[in-house]
Amino acid sequence: MPSGSEWIIVLVIVLLVFGGSQLPKLAKNLGKAQKEFKDGLADGLEEHPQAAETVEQRELRELRAERAARDAAGAPERNDLS
Repeated sequence: MPSGSEWIIVLVIVLLVFGGSQLPKLAKNLGKAQKEFKDGLADGLEEHPQAAETVEQRELRELRAERAARDAAGAPERNDLS
């Protein structure tokens, strides 16, 4: 991540490339793009809620289901979830 002085250099270069009058338009378009991305991500998660599940959450859920199945069958318990 750039430090404070590096951000100043980046801003000066952006100002030189785009000009002062174009910066508000650029910022507005970046804001719109960010909002569309977040909306699309939220729509995708509504359609596929499992996609947001992390690997650890999935493994934990599977271990719990396995343990519940063993308990129901009367099998001896494994010590996976210490």
